Amino acid sequence: MSERGRWAGRHAGKDRVRERVWTMLEETGIAIGPAGSMIPNFAGADMAAFFLAQTPEWKTARTVKTNPDAAQMPIRLRALYEGKTVYAPVPYLTRDFPYLRIDPVRMSAMGISYELAATAQGFVDHGERIGFEAVERLDFCVVGSVAVSRTGGRTGKGAGFADLETAIFQELGLLPATTPIVTTVHSCQLVPDADVVMEPHDAPLDMIATQSELIITECRRARPEGVDWERIRPDQFATIPFLTELRSRMLARRRAI
Repeated sequence: MSERGRWAGRHAGKDRVRERVWTMLEETGIAIGPAGSMIPNFAGADMAAFFLAQTPEWKTARTVKTNPDAAQMPIRLRALYEGKTVYAPVPYLTRDFPYLRIDPVRMSAMGISYELAATAQGFVDHGERIGFEAVERLDFCVVGSVAVSRTGGRTGKGAGFADLETAIFQELGLLPATTPIVTTVHSCQLVPDADVVMEPHDAPLDMIATQSELIITECRRARPEGVDWERIRPDQFATIPFLTELRSRMLARRRAI
């Protein structure tokens, strides 16, 4: 299977819009590096991060969750320079620990530059390895996107990582309704509402920042309240080492409530 089609075949409608956006980004030269099968990096990602950083929600945030992709590196860098603690998942959730804490005070004490700590390899090498339950209450939640709509619809790269993380944090009480879920994309990644398929487990976006504007979606769609373990695919259990154990702990937690 080609890298571009790494997670293809799970939903035909989502596959079509991803392929269209990936092709457009590459053909126009807007993509920085390859786009296919990825959360694409794009020209203007630093300006999109700037627009997010002007919001009241960002300015008051103490903890920021971001995806590990290069497009969101400017967000991680801004957060560290502003003294915010950054939480990021291990890329593709392939280790036996799911999350990393990047504390700017700790990075400075270790002599690790924020520029290095903001990269995927940097935070994997130097971040604190933690489980989901060790993550603090999140004040600002950033997810990666391939295609989005102005009303808050989102399509990722197809692996389902972001929605799984969001559902876990919702169930653990770490992602309250007051915490915005946001993304940064190039304006060419904005597509019509009808092109973004939103399934029951998909979390809507509250804000979208592009290289030229900030969009407040005013989405009315409710977020998933927790993980629907029946919808987790067998390949996710096979490729995410900690997921089976996490399911056992979370199901036990539900029974105890």
